[in-house]
Amino acid sequence: MTDCIFCKIINDEIPSRIVYEDDDVVAFLDLTQVTPGHTLVVPKTHVADIFELDETLAATIGSKIPKIAHAIKKSNPAIKGMNIINNNGTIAYQSVFHSHIHILPRYDEQDDFSIYFGDHSESFTPEELDSIALTIKSKMEEY
Repeated sequence: MTDCIFCKIINDEIPSRIVYEDDDVVAFLDLTQVTPGHTLVVPKTHVADIFELDETLAATIGSKIPKIAHAIKKSNPAIKGMNIINNNGTIAYQSVFHSHIHILPRYDEQDDFSIYFGDHSESFTPEELDSIALTIKSKMEEY
């Protein structure tokens, strides 16, 4: 894809700071560096998001995450944890439409990154949860 910034990085058309590369995947530092070591793991094949990944490519990408995450953690003894995030769609804060996974080292509670999960457990009856689960389960065979 000619306008994709990640494709340009993969094709060496623009500079990047690559930390890992093989035939299928490239990992490089995110320019924003939300926290030091913030790395993106990107398939070399252009797919927009999780919904365009097939099982083989997803497995290939997923198999690289632990290796890259371990290297990032070992690179800085101040890292106390890590978020691994995949955003899909504008509503989910995806800003580059080439599938990628963020690996975000965490240093402390003030490191300029947060996630908030609201608790709506009191809003659903057991029957409503059963209905949601059954609907999702019924769609599994369609993939």
